[in-house]
Amino acid sequence: MKISNFEGAFRGLRNPMDSWKKSDSEFGMASTKLGGDVQGALKKVASSWCDFFGYSMSDGDHFDTEEGQVYDWLNGNGIVNWDTKDYQHFEYAYLGPNDLGLAKRMILAGNPNDKFMRQIFISMDITAPLYWWKEMDTYKVGTVSDSCSTMHKLASNPITMDCFETDDYIGSTKIYDREPYNKDATMDDIWKGLIEACETLRQRYNETHDKQYWKELVRILPESWLQKRTWTANYEVLRNIYFQRKNHKLSEWRSFNAMVEKLPYAKDLIYLTK
Repeated sequence: MKISNFEGAFRGLRNPMDSWKKSDSEFGMASTKLGGDVQGALKKVASSWCDFFGYSMSDGDHFDTEEGQVYDWLNGNGIVNWDTKDYQHFEYAYLGPNDLGLAKRMILAGNPNDKFMRQIFISMDITAPLYWWKEMDTYKVGTVSDSCSTMHKLASNPITMDCFETDDYIGSTKIYDREPYNKDATMDDIWKGLIEACETLRQRYNETHDKQYWKELVRILPESWLQKRTWTANYEVLRNIYFQRKNHKLSEWRSFNAMVEKLPYAKDLIYLTK
């Protein structure tokens, strides 16, 4: 996952009123080498912020903010990205009380006042079933998605139960009674036959290169087929998704929103309410 441009978004937030001098946020890179660990590095950042602002702004505004409060805020919200090569460096974004207060007012005022949120970008890899992607695809504005190709790669690997979403699957669920033996048919029975059919079509396609086998495989492929996509959006899109899908019956949306709640400043920007 990659989150970026907090600095640009909050700089733009102050453009309409030319109020950049009131900005009290700090953005940058920190190294665990500064303090030996993440906590040490964050304390260095917190100390730097407090030293720079001296607990007050140039226009006379005063904030009851101590170094410990800044550290707690950074530790809970401010780590934006890690250097995934060695995990010794990380990008941080500390939103000061003045900037954060302005952001909250703009968000609660609604569109277009909250448009700065469109400039906080997020990119992530998501593996989800096709039936979930169909709903996610309704969010077209401000999003980009590159998927693993069903056309090119569907026949490359064996088709097993692991290829499908089964998080809350109950194989013993009864479907109907079979005649003439009155034997209960379960979801396990259905899936066994379905996977066998899909795998047989895949093998026949690889053996013969007859596109009809591939077409039939695509035709009967269950909607629970897991597909990986690299998905890019912004915080405004995430805010819309969060509230529109908050009580959705699909467990995948609840899992997605649980992930959103852990993003930097999610509580103050994405699922902020009056």
